[in-house]
Amino acid sequence: RLNLAVTMNEVFSYESLVHAVSGAVGSVTAMTVFFPLDTARLRLQVDENRKAKSTPAILAEIVKEEGLLAPYRGWFPVICSLCCSNFVYFYCFHCLKASWLKGKQSAPSTDLIIGIAAGVVNVLVTTPLWVVNTRLKLQGSKFHNEDIRPTNYSGILDAFVQIIRDEGVAALWNGTFPSLLLVLNPAIQFMIYEGLKRQLRRGIPRELSSLEVFVIGAIAKAIATTVTYPLQTIQSILRFGQYNNTSTEKSKLLSSLRTIKCLLVNRVRKYGMLGLFKGLEAKLLQTVLTAALMFLLYEKIASSTFRVMGLSNNHYKRR
Repeated sequence: RLNLAVTMNEVFSYESLVHAVSGAVGSVTAMTVFFPLDTARLRLQVDENRKAKSTPAILAEIVKEEGLLAPYRGWFPVICSLCCSNFVYFYCFHCLKASWLKGKQSAPSTDLIIGIAAGVVNVLVTTPLWVVNTRLKLQGSKFHNEDIRPTNYSGILDAFVQIIRDEGVAALWNGTFPSLLLVLNPAIQFMIYEGLKRQLRRGIPRELSSLEVFVIGAIAKAIATTVTYPLQTIQSILRFGQYNNTSTEKSKLLSSLRTIKCLLVNRVRKYGMLGLFKGLEAKLLQTVLTAALMFLLYEKIASSTFRVMGLSNNHYKRR
């Protein structure tokens, strides 16, 4: 009973809640600031006939074709999904960390394993939201690929209803398999971020400066994004729902693997190896700046909250 009570306290603790809220608020603010960069990245990933250009050129093209507000199309569903996703991820990450470490200092391998576990929970819970927001974000866009079918969703709930009615409930989890593989992205990111943070502190519990947090957040995200980018492209294509899966495999796992392989091979055949990294410049620009700002806001909000609660010293010692 005592062990169960301790575990429950670690799972439902104010500390984990503070981390989760801080992470959600930080990510929503950062994504709002750099949202147009994500619009450019997504267009390059799913619209195969759009020529790869610099990010400013792509954004200028989108504004010219679709209007001044086009780079912010789909902002609300993306922010809703991101808020839920980061809340779940930060909460799970810090709950699992508290349960595993029990006051001891962490290590890179521990951060990676915990990051993967938190990522799996996050993917299974929030994938339907990401499927809907990908479609809403691209709705009304002027595509250069004529094979893309237009959609007509009036909002988040209507998109859920139409997808379930026309494609079945399983369609809400389109791209889940590459998403599960992509839990490596935040896991690698958190492992590098937490590792660099420990190196900068050198065993002394102290609050890092804004510049330190911004730089290590940027480095961690840049490495994680570059390593996993080809799978992110496949994930976007599958979430968009315009790919016709002709696989006859009865096993869903084998079918998913075959689909990923076909998409990767077709991309390489059409555009060469660099085709797997189409839109990487826009993605790196957006994701590195967003992650750096998110970590900065997250650390500041969390540390301020812990200071008010009188937990600042314990907070730094346990990380």
